[in-house]
Amino acid sequence: MKATEVGAVMTRNVVTAAYGTPLRDVVRALGEHRVGGLPVTDEEDRVIGVVSTSDLTRSRPHRTPEGASGPWWARLISRMPGLRRARTAGDVMTAPAVTVGARATVTEASWLTTGHGVERLPVVDDEERLVGIVTRGDLLRPVLRTDVEIERAVRRDVLGATLWLTPRALALAVEDGVVTLTGRLEKRSDADVAVRAASRIDGVVAVVDQLSYRVDDTRPDRTAAKAEERVAGT
Repeated sequence: MKATEVGAVMTRNVVTAAYGTPLRDVVRALGEHRVGGLPVTDEEDRVIGVVSTSDLTRSRPHRTPEGASGPWWARLISRMPGLRRARTAGDVMTAPAVTVGARATVTEASWLTTGHGVERLPVVDDEERLVGIVTRGDLLRPVLRTDVEIERAVRRDVLGATLWLTPRALALAVEDGVVTLTGRLEKRSDADVAVRAASRIDGVVAVVDQLSYRVDDTRPDRTAAKAEERVAGT
């Protein structure tokens, strides 16, 4: 049982730009593909920056002159005073880019988007090459679970797949994403595993531990330890 990884929710076919891509082509790509940003990559497909619509609208637009004509992207650029001297993607991109690994969890990626105030993250492999892109919406999808769906996942993935118990071996309640585990297990280590595993289920906000156990197998056996001391002293 594992938390959802970024690689499972990312978009693999990514529209990109190079440092020298003309600005008009960048604006056109954003509009035609209906995306909010493009990773800017080098010759080895490594991400060197990101161009987003916020980069293009950083300056306050002024009114389009009456009778202005030409392609829509040219009219857009003419309305952005800050873009008049920009010529390429490299002129307007945000760098360095905030990226995430494909094996990171959606929770870790969400922290990145929140911490850096970005809407999307280029996804890279172990060699920092672009393999996809993930948006905040993509990251929210796995965690937007109902309490019923969370309970079903805990019973299946924690009680069944992890502890090899029957789905009803423990009492389980879920309210607003908070999971409460109640019941008696054989070993304390099993109780610890149950709490840790439940906390990693997508959509779980917190876990309330009300578990008891018959044997505390996390502490050394004092009798055995004393016997070893006696043998060592002879």
